[in-house]
Order: sequence, then structure tokens, then C-alpha cells
Amino acid sequence: MRNLIAFLLRFQGVMLFVLLEVVSLFLFITNSSYQRAAFFNSANAYAGALLARRTQVTDYFRLDELNRQLLADNAKLRQQLYPPDFTRREADSLPVGRDTLGHLIYRHLRPDPSLALAAPAAQVPGAKGKTQTLAPRPDTLLLGGAKLPTRDAEYPLVPARVLNNSLRAVDNYLTLNVGTADGVQPGLGVLSAYGVVGQVKSASEHYATVFSLLHSKMAVAAKIKRDGTFGSVKWPGEDYSHALLDYIPRQNRLAVGDSVVTSGYNAIFPEGVFVGTVESFVKEPDKNFWTVRLRLGVDFSRLTYVYVVHNRPRTERDSLETALTAPEPAPAKAPAKQPTRPSR
Repeated sequence: MRNLIAFLLRFQGVMLFVLLEVVSLFLFITNSSYQRAAFFNSANAYAGALLARRTQVTDYFRLDELNRQLLADNAKLRQQLYPPDFTRREADSLPVGRDTLGHLIYRHLRPDPSLALAAPAAQVPGAKGKTQTLAPRPDTLLLGGAKLPTRDAEYPLVPARVLNNSLRAVDNYLTLNVGTADGVQPGLGVLSAYGVVGQVKSASEHYATVFSLLHSKMAVAAKIKRDGTFGSVKWPGEDYSHALLDYIPRQNRLAVGDSVVTSGYNAIFPEGVFVGTVESFVKEPDKNFWTVRLRLGVDFSRLTYVYVVHNRPRTERDSLETALTAPEPAPAKAPAKQPTRPSR
């Protein structure tokens, strides 16, 4: 104890100087928006580079596990993307009658797949010698039950690798290996093959931090897929595999196993992306809503690869809603009439 006191007395000047420097730096950053943004961008860049190096080392010893996870994801996606065998046995057209020459007239139930694969577009014969242009189907990727375009230059789908992921805090974050150089901006949604993951908080040139769904301030506008009842999904801060679905009226009928998907109300996630399934629900005596417990579709303890998505109507919708809530302009005042001089 005597040695500790002697050490503190000996270096008290240096420690006081360091303490004052830390306090002054904190005040400088918190009171200046520009310096705060520059500090967080620089911190994201250095932390992202360090986490990327750490992830490279740990991934080397987890190659077998990652390969098994990728195989399972590919099998699930192929099962969802490809139709079952019995759909190929359906007739593509049905005879509906005969023309004046006695030839059968067919009603086409679906276009010819070979025509749909033609590039850039196929000419399909129509009635009375007219031709109709059939555009090829865009490439899609099924994420959480919603088909999203993958080859759209204006609204890209950015794949990313999770470098860091917290689970045990009240406010959990993720770090991704993509940034503004890849088209990632704050406010974009983040999905995985199994459902909703979170929302981009900030982005540097090559890295981005994400509000996880396991965050106290994160809420996802959702609905029950079976009947379309709208609600809000929030994490109660307990188990990382469960969340709560709020604002479901007590008069609505629920069933264990109901699928909950995004509603598209908050313009962050596309509509119809899987969030979780109803595991239990309880009627609270002092509430007008059900207490619904969900099992999340995403296993955050094994989250490795995600996708940053751009929601198409968000920019237009945000500008329209901002104009709607803006105060109305004051009516223009009529110019005052100048007095006329009496004529002589």
C-alpha cells in the first residue's frame, strides 16, 4: 500500500495531465458535429481493419464449420427457388374452341420458358397477327421468404461478411466488411437468408456498423402473414433467439406457429421478409393487446454472411412524408395600395 501511494505521488502530475487531455478531447468531440463524425468514421476504419485481421485468423480454424453452413444455406435456397416436380406436369395451354376453319384455339396458361430466357426480350405471337414483347425475368435471390433483385444497378444488393457480433449487451451491434465504397449508407436494412438482421448505423469507406435486431431502440414494423394483422417486433433484452410482437389486439385469434413477416411500413425492409414464428401468447389482464413471444428466424450466434438491401420507394416516400409533416407556409400578404394623388 505504501508503494502504491508513493507511485501515485510520484506520477500525479503525469496522471493529472492525461486525465485533463481525455476530458478535453471528450468535450471537443461531443460539442462539434464535424469532429464527432470524423472521429467515429476514423474509429470505424481502424476497428474494422483490426477485426478483419482477427476474423481471418479465426476463420482459418473454422473452415469446416463454415463450409457445412454454406452447404446448408445453398440447399435451403435451392429448395425455395426451384418449383416442385408436379408443377412441370401442368399443361401450359388448354383448348377452348375452334375457329372458322376448324382449327383448335388454345388458351395459354403461362408463357413458354424458352421465350422468357431469350435476350434481351422475346416476341410472342398474339391475336390477329400482333406480337407482344415478353421481357426476361430478372435474377432474384430469396431472402427470408421475399424475392429481391440482385442485378439492379440503381438498387444493388450488397453481400457482406460479419466481422464482429455482440449478443449479451442491451444494445448489440454488428460490424460488416463493406462501406460507402460498396454503396452502403446509414439507414439501409440488413438481411440474411433466414430473415431480418438489423439496420446500418454508420459507414466508413470500407466498414459499416449495424444496429442489430437485438437492440433496445430497434423496432421492426411487422404483420402476421396468415391474416395481415400489423404489429411491431422488439427485443426485450433477454434471450437472443426470441423477441416480442407488440400491439396485436386481444380480439384477434392467434395460433402457435404463425409466421411473422415485415409489413413494409417503415420503408427500411421490403415487405414480406421473414422475422420469426409465434411461439406463445398470453392475455394480460391490464392490457388491450396480446403478449406474443416470437422465435426469431435468424440465429444471431451463428451469423456469418448478410446482405445490405436498398428499398426502392424509400427516397420518394421519405420526401413525401416530410413534405406532409412540414408546417404550412404563411399566406402571402396583399401589397398595400398606394394613395392616389388628386388631379389638379
